Amino acid sequence: MSDRLPVISDDDIRGRLAAELPHWYLENGWIRRKYRTEGWKGTLMVVNTIGHLAEAAWHHPDLTVSYAFVIVKLTTHSSKGVTERDFALAKKIEDVVQWQPGREGGVLEGTPGDDPRFRYIKYD
Repeated sequence: MSDRLPVISDDDIRGRLAAELPHWYLENGWIRRKYRTEGWKGTLMVVNTIGHLAEAAWHHPDLTVSYAFVIVKLTTHSSKGVTERDFALAKKIEDVVQWQPGREGGVLEGTPGDDPRFRYIKYD
């Protein structure tokens, strides 16, 4: 398995982020996203979710973890830049962390959004 994937140009990254991952941005060779939480419990839930996805994908982001936020940074070190691997993991992280089952209308109700005791993340 080759770890070297083609690096995506900065202009293409910016265009794709605007179209595919609007809450992510390019900075210093990384695609980044800040998830705001309601506090430590939510922060740990986000970190653990990202950790599971990253380990399953075998592609590991850098994380900055604080009381009420998590910053995710992705780049492909072996390619020395942002690649399709980074976009694929960013999309999976975004889908899972931002998932709100109550909005889907299925049998999974989701957390009671109007009750502050159950809020753990600040959804976009």
